[in-house]
Amino acid sequence: MAYVSDEESGSKYGIIPLLEKANVFRPNDVAIVPDSGTPDGSEIEVAEKSILWLQITTKGRQGHASTPEKALNAHRAALHLTLQLDEYLHSKYSAVDTLFEPPTSTFEPTKHELNVDNVNTIPGVDVQYFDCRILPRYPLGDVLEDVDLIKHRIEKEHGVDITIKAVQQEENTLPTSPNSEVVEKLKISLKKLRRLNPKPIGIGGGTVALYFRRKGIPTAVWSTLDEMAHQPNEYCKIRNLIDDAKVFIHVALA
Repeated sequence: MAYVSDEESGSKYGIIPLLEKANVFRPNDVAIVPDSGTPDGSEIEVAEKSILWLQITTKGRQGHASTPEKALNAHRAALHLTLQLDEYLHSKYSAVDTLFEPPTSTFEPTKHELNVDNVNTIPGVDVQYFDCRILPRYPLGDVLEDVDLIKHRIEKEHGVDITIKAVQQEENTLPTSPNSEVVEKLKISLKKLRRLNPKPIGIGGGTVALYFRRKGIPTAVWSTLDEMAHQPNEYCKIRNLIDDAKVFIHVALA
């Protein structure tokens, strides 16, 4: 059993050192990651989308809002960039893969940093973020090239300078086979202990299963949980923890 740190921020100090340096795991191991699930435990995650987080910094010229001709509104240019990225990326990368939930790539504008403190100031700098979860069929390099083309278009149209930085970039790997040993053992245990016939799925969220799969270790992601990820008052139920432990023990003894 491994309890690891910084799964939410790239695993630089968690599972990656264990896989790369500590010689903890072996090529013939299998792994279960309890980091995704459903309220009844009827799904086993075998695939994940690629992850691309973008920080977009737009630089214009600060000024008083009553004299916009003397300023260059970074926020307005950033809004145009957001809309064009949103429409173009959803349109071009529109394939559907029913293994995944949701079955398409997603491109979401999320965090926005404070630009100015008062209403009557035109911001000279604007910083925003996109969270992109992309079906593995699409190389992240292609997405980044398209983002760069739209960036240059906005720079030319609005006279601003835009810097785009990938603050997280994880190209996903081949999925775990639904017929792999770890998935089959989980199915057997869930059928015996819960009378379930779980189905394999793919998700948009990222887990440490990515790093096991890159090492060629067959990995299933499974647990029983209410779908509360990143929502207010996120919780887990003690009853689920106990019942899931029974499933893990059954798998280990199978």
